[in-house]
Amino acid sequence: MAVKVAQEWFAICGGCEVTILDVGEPLIDLLAELEFVHMPVIMDHKLYGQTGEESKADIPEADVGILTGSIRNEENKELAELMRSRVNFLISMGSCACYGGVPALANQFAVDEIYQRVYQGNSTTDPGETPAEGLPALLDRVYAVHEVVDVDLMLPGCPTTPDMFVAAVMHLLKGTPFALETKSVCDQCPTIREQKTGEGITLKRPLESVEGVGEALETVRCFMEQGYLCQGPATRAGCGGMDGGTPRCIRAYMPCRGCFGPLTDQANPMVDMMGAISTIGLNPRDIPDRAAQFNRFAGSGRLRTKRR
Repeated sequence: MAVKVAQEWFAICGGCEVTILDVGEPLIDLLAELEFVHMPVIMDHKLYGQTGEESKADIPEADVGILTGSIRNEENKELAELMRSRVNFLISMGSCACYGGVPALANQFAVDEIYQRVYQGNSTTDPGETPAEGLPALLDRVYAVHEVVDVDLMLPGCPTTPDMFVAAVMHLLKGTPFALETKSVCDQCPTIREQKTGEGITLKRPLESVEGVGEALETVRCFMEQGYLCQGPATRAGCGGMDGGTPRCIRAYMPCRGCFGPLTDQANPMVDMMGAISTIGLNPRDIPDRAAQFNRFAGSGRLRTKRR
């Protein structure tokens, strides 16, 4: 008997849903054991009835629920609670769902400030009243899914990797082992760390090419020691695959941007990165907008103070 799966998305770009499709051929084998009963990105199942005839949203009962995206408004919150009541096992998928993601950068501002910036003070927009009719109200801030409902499994990443999704599904179907990495991106990075502190290191823009592009990564100097804001020291490993492969940004000769979130639920990437930057001779004060830079993917509970 197929395992029923329901999925719903909130404040998100849609990349995590594409990840499911990017599983490729293994997805064909999985589909024989899964029955998707609700998933907006791949099937036509409406929340308010197929012709909009219902007055209340409804999600079919399922064995497994998947929520992607952070919770930004009242409708997101209500649907998260509805999903939790309809499923036996709930997965938050992607860093927006797990940690707030990029949408949680809004937590640097009060809701009234956001309305002012978008609807009244934007130079490209004619000033107008905040829209209200037929639209769900914003919550006081952006929340990760587990801050609103109980979650059984978190799959971080922007987006989550296809093999992590497969491993999680196989864990549910077959009971195969599944665990998130406890190491940092630095622990799985093959580049060479020549020294902890250095003279003459200057801060470089992330789009500047690192030294050693095209060469074997094992012969290339650590990107951070080259002066790039690589967030590997404060970011959970796992983006290179469940087998511990080289982190995906590093494979592309790009510094880590922090998309797999903090090392632990209690960690604060900004605090961790400030220490890491200092050890190589860079001044953290030279980095503008530090809270947004280092908590870019993990701001649900870490960016509640006003921007400075």
